[in-house]
This record gives sequence, structure tokens and C-alpha cells, in this order.
Amino acid sequence: MTLENKLGITSSSELARVEEKISKTRALKLFETGLLDTFEVGTYEGLSKIHKNLFEEIYDFAGKMRNVNITKRSFRFVPAIYLKTALGNIAKMPQSTFDEIIEKYVEMNVAHPFREGNGRSARIWLDSILKKQLRLVVDWSNVDKEDYLLAMERSPVRDVEIKVLLKAALTDKINDSEVFMKGIDASYHYEGYNVYKTENLKNGQ
Repeated sequence: MTLENKLGITSSSELARVEEKISKTRALKLFETGLLDTFEVGTYEGLSKIHKNLFEEIYDFAGKMRNVNITKRSFRFVPAIYLKTALGNIAKMPQSTFDEIIEKYVEMNVAHPFREGNGRSARIWLDSILKKQLRLVVDWSNVDKEDYLLAMERSPVRDVEIKVLLKAALTDKINDSEVFMKGIDASYHYEGYNVYKTENLKNGQ
């Protein structure tokens, strides 16, 4: 079933293609304009602004907390009726060390506050926290898709794997556009979006 969208697209494959192109272009704009660095770090409010900027051309629910329950495979994310409380608790979690930041990221993933686009938004959100607190970001191009997905699947009960995986991919190139663009491509690859390269979109291709 195709998600209802502003573009009137009824084909799932066409929606995925258009969504990838538009949201990757908007992600790049967030980085290049410096707007991303103005968002609140480590809270739902900041994540909401990221999500809204990525997807507002496509979905009415961009940046809005979901009011439906969602699952992925056999995992049930935080029920909608408890979501606001869960997000408030996440905002209060400490974010001074790498371990604390990853623990916060894992909890935000469990919350999954939006109908769609959670993972792609949350990875940008995670890097924003790491950048502000530790002057580091994850070079996602060095994080294998299958290793990442498996570690994230296990993370609610055992977060050691995702911590080890992401720590090994940290870089101090926090303002490097190439690292950002390759990171966006990797992030989208995790979710099955592979049609466009962010660098090509930057060059108008």
C-alpha cells in the first residue's frame, strides 16, 4: 500500500524514487546552508525539524508525531499513546559521552516518532549530537548495511554491538561535504534507496 502523499503518486516504486531524489536534495541543502547546525540537539524538537525539512514536499505528516502504531518485522515501536512521554524522557537522557549519545539514539529508534523516514532523519540527528558534544560524526560509508541493521535490531536489549560498530567509523571531518554526502547515500542504502547519488544531485544530474 502506497503512503498518501502530496504528489498524488499511487505507485510505491515511483514514490520511493521521487522521495529519494527530493529528500536527498533537501538533506544536502540542510548541510550546505548551515541550517542543520541551528536546530536543537538531542531532542524530539530538533529531530522533528530535520524530518520536516527532508519530507515536507512529499508528506503532510512531515515533522509531526505519529498517531498510529507501527511495527517493523516483528518489532513493535513505542505505542502512539505513550509516544509523547517517551520522547520527553529521551530528551532528558544525558549526552556527554559517546556511550550516552548512542544509548539516546537507540531509544529514539525504539520511539520511531514518525510514520515514515525515521531512520534517515535519526542518523542525521545522531551526527548532530556527536558533532556538538564530541566534535565527531559517523562516516556512514564505512558502516556495513547488514552489520548495522543487525546491530540496531539487537540494540534495545544489547547495545554493545552498535556502539562498537559506530565507534569504529567515527571521523573528525565534521564539516566535510564529501563525508556528509557519502553518509546520506549510505543511510538511504540501509533503507533500500539506491537510485540517486547525493553528489550527482548536487551537480544537477
